[in-house]
Amino acid sequence: QVQLVESGGGSVQAGGSLRLSCAASGIIFSISDMDWYRQAPGKQREWVAQITSDTSTHYADSVKGRFTISRDNAKNTVYLQMDSLKAEDTAVYYCKYRRVIVDYWGKGTLVTVSS
Repeated sequence: QVQLVESGGGSVQAGGSLRLSCAASGIIFSISDMDWYRQAPGKQREWVAQITSDTSTHYADSVKGRFTISRDNAKNTVYLQMDSLKAEDTAVYYCKYRRVIVDYWGKGTLVTVSS
């Protein structure tokens, strides 16, 4: 079955960096587009970034220039490098995989940015 496991969250001061990882299993990772989403306290889940199977990348305006999504097909892992973090980046971060019309989500990893 599909399994997505995020890691790398933690607490950091504003201006700092974190790198999130999402290890995938049960999918053909190399041909899969992968997304990162986040959900801040009291807010709806929002899309953050996507990397396609051909390594094209796309970002939400709120993180463009600060976050970098990448992938390692040999490790079935997608990464989110987060730099110049702001207090408003505080959220639970999720990776997502879509198979046809079904979305699969990990359990998330919490990122807390203190100002």
